[in-house]
Amino acid sequence: MKRIEQALAVFTELERIYPNRQPLILFSNCFELTVAVILSAQCTDAQVNAVTPRLFKRYPDPAALGAADIAELEKIIHSVGFFHQKARFIKNTARLLTDVYQGIVPVGMKELLSFPGIGRKSAHVIRAHCFGKPAIIVDTHFGRVVRRLGLTETRNPDIIERHIAGLLPPETWTSFSMTVNLHGRAVCQARKPRCGACGVKSLCDYFVLISPEG
Repeated sequence: MKRIEQALAVFTELERIYPNRQPLILFSNCFELTVAVILSAQCTDAQVNAVTPRLFKRYPDPAALGAADIAELEKIIHSVGFFHQKARFIKNTARLLTDVYQGIVPVGMKELLSFPGIGRKSAHVIRAHCFGKPAIIVDTHFGRVVRRLGLTETRNPDIIERHIAGLLPPETWTSFSMTVNLHGRAVCQARKPRCGACGVKSLCDYFVLISPEG
């Protein structure tokens, strides 16, 4: 099967398996999502969701967060890990939003990447879920699944993004990203992939390799 056909078949099946493709990070607006994705680096979404209600109650907008006391910020977000760095990141991001963008999160990739703590993955999350832009969101789960499927061989997130973009039409990118992420969490796990329960094993290079019939 050609890789384009394989990718489209995987997309179709995963959309059927995972009808609920909402982001796992909880947010009410683009400012909250921007802060949350900064906090989510090397941290679970569940832990971020446990911290953000208190954070946004105390600092409900960019101006308030940008003027926050750094020690108080660190205390609130302590449990997300790397809290010294993340406190500076979210405070400085909030100040940029206030001073440069009138408190409005920009849509442009270049502008989003100018914020401390925002890389391409985080920028794509914001663009997809705030602005409806097509986005290939390459996190650890996504990279692992597409490598096992055989859709790419690289571990470089930027190259993975380009490879997948070349296989699928833009209107599928966000949904493909979300379903692959969910599949990586639920089935195609890092240490013990549950291949017997996998709905796309017939399309997977890794399963062919480990299968006795392979």
